[in-house]
Amino acid sequence: MLVRICRTFLQPYRSDIARVVLLQLLSTLAVLYLPTLNADIIDNGVLTGDTGHILTVGGWMLAVTLAQVAGAVGATYYGARTAMALGRDLRAAVFERVQSFSAREVGRFGAPSLITRTTNDVQQVQMLCLMAFVIMVSAPIMAVGGVLMALNQDVPLSGLLLAVIPVLAVVVTLIVRRLRPLFRGMQERIDTVNRIMREQITGIRVIRAFVREEHEQRRFAEASASLMDVAVRTGRLMGLMFPLVMLVVNLAGVAVVWFAAHRIEDGQMRVGALTAFLAYLMYILMAIMMSTFMLMMLPRAEVCAERIQEVLDTDSSLTPPADPVRELAVRGRLELRGVEFRYPGAEEPVLREVDLTAEPGRTTAVIGSTGSGKSTLLGLVPRLFDATAGTVRVDGVDVRRLDPALLARTVGYVPQKPYLFAGTVASNLRYGRPDASDEELWQALDTAQAREFVEALEEGLAAPVAQGGANLSGGQRQRLAIARTLVRRPEIYLFDDSFSALDYATDARLRAALARETGGATVVVVAQRVATIREADRIVVLDEGRVVGSGTHRELMAGNGTYREIVLSQLTEEEAA
Repeated sequence: MLVRICRTFLQPYRSDIARVVLLQLLSTLAVLYLPTLNADIIDNGVLTGDTGHILTVGGWMLAVTLAQVAGAVGATYYGARTAMALGRDLRAAVFERVQSFSAREVGRFGAPSLITRTTNDVQQVQMLCLMAFVIMVSAPIMAVGGVLMALNQDVPLSGLLLAVIPVLAVVVTLIVRRLRPLFRGMQERIDTVNRIMREQITGIRVIRAFVREEHEQRRFAEASASLMDVAVRTGRLMGLMFPLVMLVVNLAGVAVVWFAAHRIEDGQMRVGALTAFLAYLMYILMAIMMSTFMLMMLPRAEVCAERIQEVLDTDSSLTPPADPVRELAVRGRLELRGVEFRYPGAEEPVLREVDLTAEPGRTTAVIGSTGSGKSTLLGLVPRLFDATAGTVRVDGVDVRRLDPALLARTVGYVPQKPYLFAGTVASNLRYGRPDASDEELWQALDTAQAREFVEALEEGLAAPVAQGGANLSGGQRQRLAIARTLVRRPEIYLFDDSFSALDYATDARLRAALARETGGATVVVVAQRVATIREADRIVVLDEGRVVGSGTHRELMAGNGTYREIVLSQLTEEEAA
């Protein structure tokens, strides 16, 4: 997976990668040439007392060093730029894919895991590529070049390399094989820590209300301890690698000096050649150590790449139309015909054989007991998920054939749990229509019964809104969410229990204002509260995913037992009449 991701996302940066390779080649060849020049100074300058030769060769060493520095700096620059671009493109690709997911795919992965994959996992792949450009490109050049230059200095002494390199390879391979499963476990535990942290931050009020701080602290401590346990085991293996490699390297250095001393004594080798050979031995072993460092990062990056690719390979169940409809003749008619929806793996469908028609200029209400499928029914219209059977039609066209932008303009959806983005009141209201004027924003706030509290804010429309609207009450969030939809002026309004946090007086004023504002539009309201929907032109009763009644409040009270039971659970007989 790692190779596949790199091959796909590094394709646009081939020219920069070529520059990295060329500059690393220049830098490494310069490094490899320096010990030979140093040996020449020792043998032909220092030992013979030839100062002129020392200065001449020293000048060449200085020039080679400058070339090496220039190559290294250039390679680092292009390598870092390419690695950062890879990270940017990967994050964008994962984000774009997640944005196309339906609620089904998001639920499958989970929000904490998707966040980890977009941030931490991408960062691991990005860091591996950075280290590969900065280190790994030069490592094989240095290793091969070091062997050739060492052979050039003394062939018999180079035989030690045949013993050292296999030992190092075995040590590194054994450790890396054990690191891979540990790194996968580490990423999964990071997901768990993220999930628990999100739950605790989001549910802080519930935690305090039930005095469960100690319980939540224990949950987080257990997840954190589990992550620490895997990290410690990983750290032990990683910490074991460098001492073992250094032990092999130092033993090799001692062996070289031991055997070289006898060869120098016998006149078979010169002192400068020994100095150069030791330098080349260090270069070879340094290249192996750099490769070792890369191999330590490789298992974790491979695991992260698999997790990223899993997201990229997941197709959304909301497939875009091949030939989308971009214009509608009629405006606002909504039809559901024989609709069924079943969650993946569920034994029973949530909705079955649902027929419903909502006309422009009329308000259609949907009511039912908890779990009857009311919110699921509304979610099918803006394609939060698609029906598993039957059709959902807007103005006679299946929503699966509509251009997504057209569907978004036509349908305005206020969810059961309104979400506000970090910013200002104005930026949230303009979320679906950036060109809306301040006057239009105030008009929408007026209709949504939110003008009074927004005017009371010190900065009015410019007042800050925290992420999720955490600095506002539930009722204020609901009214701002309704105002945000009103600013867009769609042809179809869907209100999914969007008045539940309002008091009865505000609810009544809001419904009256909405009736004036949305007079020519199609309005579908899902509600638990009978008072919210009793004046609707048509009320549809859902029970266990089926439509069991349809009509006005008076008609249903007279002839539908399910509706009558719901009404009398909230109102007296006199109030219901």
